[in-house]
Amino acid sequence: MSDLPRRAVITGIGALTPVGLSTSETWAGLLAGRSGVRRLTRFDASPFPVRIAADVQGFDPLRVMSRKRARRTARFAQLAVAASEEALRDAGLSLAPETQERTGVTIATALGGVDALDLEAPRLRGGAPGRVTPLLLPLLIANMAASAVSIQFGIRGPSNTSVGACASGAIALMEALRWIQTGEADYVLAGGTEAALTPSVWAALCSLGALSKRNDAPEAASRPFDRDRDGFVYGEGAVVFVVEREDLARRREARVYAELAGAAMTSDAFHETAPRPDGDVAARAMRLALADAGASAHDVDLVVAHGTGTPLNDIAETVAIKQALGARARTVAVSAPKSMVGHLIGAAGALAALVGVLAIRDGAIPPTINLDHPDPSCDLDYVPLRARRAPVRLALANAFGFGGQNCVVAVRAMPAR
Repeated sequence: MSDLPRRAVITGIGALTPVGLSTSETWAGLLAGRSGVRRLTRFDASPFPVRIAADVQGFDPLRVMSRKRARRTARFAQLAVAASEEALRDAGLSLAPETQERTGVTIATALGGVDALDLEAPRLRGGAPGRVTPLLLPLLIANMAASAVSIQFGIRGPSNTSVGACASGAIALMEALRWIQTGEADYVLAGGTEAALTPSVWAALCSLGALSKRNDAPEAASRPFDRDRDGFVYGEGAVVFVVEREDLARRREARVYAELAGAAMTSDAFHETAPRPDGDVAARAMRLALADAGASAHDVDLVVAHGTGTPLNDIAETVAIKQALGARARTVAVSAPKSMVGHLIGAAGALAALVGVLAIRDGAIPPTINLDHPDPSCDLDYVPLRARRAPVRLALANAFGFGGQNCVVAVRAMPAR
């Protein structure tokens, strides 16, 4: 290799989301404006004020792992393994021994295997600590998604788990980009996963008051940038990418979706859960991601918004986009996929990147559904209600997490060769 910076490209995608058990199903659902929000059935939600969620339905872990491995693996890690398998298959990447040593895994999450803790805690409270499974820690700890992927595919390169709340999935992509650029890895499985639909998490979220309470109209509950939004919808899912060195992808004649062109992180240093109202620090993350990609506001055709549907977040993000893009903000498309899949927390940033990458490939932008009455304070082009055909050369994927962690990823179309 020369001393020139190594370019990172995306050659494979895997996804399990509330609107599909594959990338193609997910993308078709997003373009169709289909909601994956429904009545919560994972546990008895009748005592709670919120009884709706966006879950992954029909997933069978035995499709991708043995029964023994499934018993040793929490749901968030099972989803990550399934998404990784699809991404590798999509990329056509054969993991020969020499490739395994040059492949990294960075799978992010926010809450890890908290569902295992909910399952085991009653045994401890019941005075029977000896009945708590010895697998509790391997099931619970956040790095076990990356570990499960490494074990499943024999990957022996660098492995890490970034925990950055709702920004986690984007942070994983930023890490993959840096590993490629520095030569630490030639190929990286990178993305996010979350599966924390449990009674304890639900009780905490309901107490926080951040969730939409539209129990009688689940499909209409997630309403980013709408005047009548009343909170976000909690979701689960996994999105994983194969990121690899461009020259290696070209050498093996791989299909390249897009370039992973730039990324940046900032911290609001403001509040545990609320965004900075002035949007200044989130805007700086967007500007830094563009600078990292060697691009400017003029190059941006799409912003995949964090767009949670909470009163404070949507206004702050609108302000941030205006600050970051200047006059371009008035003409750029802004899409909010959480209107359809809810908030995938640790996987949200990766889902946003998926939207940007596939919008580049297909020249199609998913809609922001339920945007029936735009908030006057949210006055950008949010692609309301229906998908739009439009060329996309460069997309920004925003991910802003609790605690003020901001991460923005830039993906860019590759020139034809």
